[in-house]
Amino acid sequence: MNLKPEFVKSAPKWSDCPEPDRPEYAFIGRSNVGKSSLINMLADRKDLAKTSGTPGKTQLLNVFLMEESWYLTDLPGYGYARVSKSKRGEFEKMITNYLKQRPNLVNTFVLIDCRIPPQKIDLEFMQWLGENQIPFSMVFTKIDKISSAALQKALLNYRKEMLKTWESMPQVFTTSASAKIGRLEILNYISSLNEQLKGKF
Repeated sequence: MNLKPEFVKSAPKWSDCPEPDRPEYAFIGRSNVGKSSLINMLADRKDLAKTSGTPGKTQLLNVFLMEESWYLTDLPGYGYARVSKSKRGEFEKMITNYLKQRPNLVNTFVLIDCRIPPQKIDLEFMQWLGENQIPFSMVFTKIDKISSAALQKALLNYRKEMLKTWESMPQVFTTSASAKIGRLEILNYISSLNEQLKGKF
């Protein structure tokens, strides 16, 4: 599946993003969750999104055009402590405004490191998405780093935690950028949503 990925622009706020003339999918997660690697894996390009060992590399809304028909937006990570409080506030405002205001946003993919127990910050962020009626999916990353039994346990732990406040679970994907696991599942899901939206853009 060749997506013909193309970098469109880096925007400091949602209103600077490209015209909302096609479906858009956002990717977000805590710093160092493997977001850039996952985006590169989906695009089948090594250098589309900039990967870094330093948290907080993405500081703008980075928009890419895929298959000439939909946008993929790489959002800044949340929860890193190495930036100042005011800078963190700016990022939060940028992200929340984008998620609430971007009219063509179809789905937000929330990335979660499968090796770490359920984190308050992730749970609260997903709760906020739900309260604001922003559709999202959960994407567990780095599954090649743990055994399948440990992965099942991690998924169950999250399910248990989520169902304390949610009636049902959102769509869940399990991925590994280095082992190229989960690419087709996510792209097929995006294709099916795009299909449903035909004629709306």
